[in-house]
Amino acid sequence: MLTIGEVSRRSGVSQSALRFYERKGLIEAERTDGNQRRYAPVTLRRVAFVQAGSAAGIPLVEIKAALDTLPRGKSPTKRDWERLSRGWRRQLDERIETLSALRTRLTTCIGCGCLSLKTCALLNPGDEAGSLGGGAHYLRKVSPRG
Repeated sequence: MLTIGEVSRRSGVSQSALRFYERKGLIEAERTDGNQRRYAPVTLRRVAFVQAGSAAGIPLVEIKAALDTLPRGKSPTKRDWERLSRGWRRQLDERIETLSALRTRLTTCIGCGCLSLKTCALLNPGDEAGSLGGGAHYLRKVSPRG
């Protein structure tokens, strides 16, 4: 069993973050007679998974749901991790597509229909985007004009 300090050092995650993860049900700790936290070694893998998911922009509630499908107290297998990461692949692909489109249009137009940029007459003639309502409707669409 590992102390909270050991998990913090080995995972690179602060002790306060580990306590937060525990409150959210992402990791579990047993308590000693002196009420000190003790973590199973498998906690290091769970913390790494939380960190990876968070870095990818996956909400903690989704990370928890994924972790809840893993066996308790046992080290997850490679197959377990592959299954969980496959579930997020579509979300990550969508984020990558959105960020790529945003990068492409960042200095020209995001398709909001505002007509405030000089290039809007070229990218959004007649304020076509305005008829679609609010929001950046063309953000993910990389048109031949943009």
